[in-house]
Amino acid sequence: MLRKNTINEFVKILAKPRSYIGIAALTLLVSIILFAMKADGKMYISFVTASFEQTLSFNGHILNGNLIAFIVLQMLIVHIPLLVALVTGDLLSGEAAMGTLRMLLTKPITRTQVVLSKMIAAATYTFILVLWMGFLAVFVGRWVFGTGDLIVLNSDGLVILPDADILWRYGLAFFVAYLALLTIATLSICLSAFADNSIGPIVSTMAIIILFTIIGSLDVSVFDHIKPYLFTTHMASWRSFFNDPVPWSAIWESIWILIVHNILFIGLAIFQFNRKDITS
Repeated sequence: MLRKNTINEFVKILAKPRSYIGIAALTLLVSIILFAMKADGKMYISFVTASFEQTLSFNGHILNGNLIAFIVLQMLIVHIPLLVALVTGDLLSGEAAMGTLRMLLTKPITRTQVVLSKMIAAATYTFILVLWMGFLAVFVGRWVFGTGDLIVLNSDGLVILPDADILWRYGLAFFVAYLALLTIATLSICLSAFADNSIGPIVSTMAIIILFTIIGSLDVSVFDHIKPYLFTTHMASWRSFFNDPVPWSAIWESIWILIVHNILFIGLAIFQFNRKDITS
């Protein structure tokens, strides 16, 4: 019954016009970035490398598909949470708003299974978003701009990664990015279990992300003890795969913290939905 209800929930997601906003927005944004880099990418690269050209000489095809994929991931991973919350934020509250919640619970399925089926459907939709972004960024980017070594600027300076050592890094980077976005999906569904309208969970999810991001960026000692445990602190952990050497211990710590947040949000959503009054 869980599998059948999960399929039904995913069909519901596909039936909503807003579900295609994310795909369309990603396609448009990546296309704009590709066009901009194709038209004026050399000036952008010169601006980034200007401070190093006095001591280093850059030869070869710096503006390549690997760099474009990194730029796309860097620019869009901040905005995709809104696209995820837009779809997942009303999976439970939307049923209450439309008055279909009672009908849903007349099926031979427990409330816990209802929440889990919606979580799985949301996870699948989020995976499709990340997969589509990865296809556009990596494969289309490499097709348009070609391949080559990747030059990444981080806090320690420039890191040059050979082309043969790139694809596995992108694969793992997109996995961690997916885990971060899955946290957004479970958070919005959790908030949806407390609400009876669609707007509240979506706005609340984005407000929490903004609040945690501000706390993480403030250089105030009073927040130093909680910053490592905020999920927003680890949403950019995918960048660690482009360091040399890769800081595996820090990456595993981020993965576990994101997993704990997912479990916490799922558990809280199940707890609230099981005690939710649907008779009024």
